Amino acid sequence: MIAEKEQWKVGELAKLTGITVRALHHYDQISLLAPSLHSDVGHRLYSRKDIVRLQQIISLKQLGFSLDEIGDLLDNPGFRPDKVIRFQLDRLDRQIRIQKDLQHRLEHLYELVQARCELTGTELIKIIEEMHMTEKYFTPEQIATIKKQGELLGEEKIKEVENEWPSLIAKARAEMEKGTAPKSPEVQVLAKRWKELVNLFTGGDAGIMSSAERYYAENLDRAAEYGIDKQLWQYISKAMENN
Repeated sequence: MIAEKEQWKVGELAKLTGITVRALHHYDQISLLAPSLHSDVGHRLYSRKDIVRLQQIISLKQLGFSLDEIGDLLDNPGFRPDKVIRFQLDRLDRQIRIQKDLQHRLEHLYELVQARCELTGTELIKIIEEMHMTEKYFTPEQIATIKKQGELLGEEKIKEVENEWPSLIAKARAEMEKGTAPKSPEVQVLAKRWKELVNLFTGGDAGIMSSAERYYAENLDRAAEYGIDKQLWQYISKAMENN
């Protein structure tokens, strides 16, 4: 049992941890992790304290730190190992949420396939693209918030909002084409309602609002599906700045 030992040869440690002997030798060469004990015949051995440091090295590597950065952190008297574990736990929580979200998406896709027998290549590509685009612009937490808001609204309210959007977009475009200033009372009324509809799905979360604005600003072809081009987007965005 590992717990019964107090010292390990490099080969033993490599076998038990899955870390290569070559990697352990490299850590030794750069003074990141050197065996601190010696056997009676002169073999260098790793102590329990060395194993603790090795665990910290691996944890920090998984968090994206370079070996040089890891060395500086571990040699810093103010370094706290519990923070590394906390970082790992937080990272794992985010990964679990992402995987659960992916599971829900795949379950939805499975239901679609079962209901319609076969999706076209174009439909599948669109689903994949939507999944990728969503994860690129929104954090798992934001996606969860949007989903929760949708559940709170219910299908009937969602349909009501979806039916209101075309009219609101058309009114905004009409004012823009007339040359009405974004700060004008008429446009401010439209901007206020625009923001209210968005808030229904974002819960008023400023972070989600910012992510959504970046999504549409960088993917105007998506917005165009709803009748929003670059000019109109800039117009209504300016109006909302003063709302």
